[in-house]
Amino acid sequence: MFALVKPILSSVDLAICHLETPIAPPDEELSTYPFFGVPIEITDALANAGYDRCSTASNHAMDRGARGIDTTLDALDRVGISHAGMARTPIEIEPNVFGVNGIEVAHMSYTFSYNGLAAANGETWRSALINSDRIVRDAHRARELGAQVVLVSMHWGNERETAPSSYQQKIADEITKSGEVNLIIGSHAHVLQPITKVNNTWVIYGLGNFLSNMPTVPKDPPWPASTQDGAIVTTKITLQPDGKVIVDQPVVIPTWVDRISGWQIRSVLDDLKNNDIAGSTRAELQESLNRTTKVLGDFIAK
Repeated sequence: MFALVKPILSSVDLAICHLETPIAPPDEELSTYPFFGVPIEITDALANAGYDRCSTASNHAMDRGARGIDTTLDALDRVGISHAGMARTPIEIEPNVFGVNGIEVAHMSYTFSYNGLAAANGETWRSALINSDRIVRDAHRARELGAQVVLVSMHWGNERETAPSSYQQKIADEITKSGEVNLIIGSHAHVLQPITKVNNTWVIYGLGNFLSNMPTVPKDPPWPASTQDGAIVTTKITLQPDGKVIVDQPVVIPTWVDRISGWQIRSVLDDLKNNDIAGSTRAELQESLNRTTKVLGDFIAK
């Protein structure tokens, strides 16, 4: 499923995924909507594809309770992928700092809700909810710990909606005007959302779906075809001698989930250049690119 995008993911210094669904504990059945529990093999696939780290705070974080959180984080640890957004202990939800090419980085992860579920075992530290004051405090704490670059993953917005909600825009403004955060990376809407600067800070409002199987055929109601669209977004982060951080304009590499070919994640631009891909697949890739261009045209890789 990841083979076609592995060269892209494995080529960067820090590749971060968003794992929205918890992994089912070994003695529990797998499940889909509304309470998810996914196969543990996803972590092996993510590691093999080149991911270094995952954000895990989402509205499904509590779907399998404390055991689901423990299983998810244990599985990520097993394959060497670090993580933020879920916790096995109170200290694990706190900011921490790690090195990337000589730059000290902090990455935190937050979600807007748990779909009405209570925190597992009443342990509110098990995952991180979006609260502007908390996020700014966490970012400031990360700076005190030595972070030179602070990245924040946000699970937010309205499903199916390309336009950022007023809530997203409000939170983005409150966080970025603090000056503590260098980049915001969003998810949840299941469709692509814009990239823009807020208070001179890049905000990637929504990455769409990367690996997904949302029903786009008649259902009640069907998901739009755009739920097969996603994006790998890259940026170059430079630390200047005076300590100033420069985050380059993000670059979008459009992706599309080819469910007919075994849920392969296709790099749309690469595959459209491949003369061996023809017929309905080529047509679908072009339609996907057209949809992505409407939302992120100014950022698509040349």
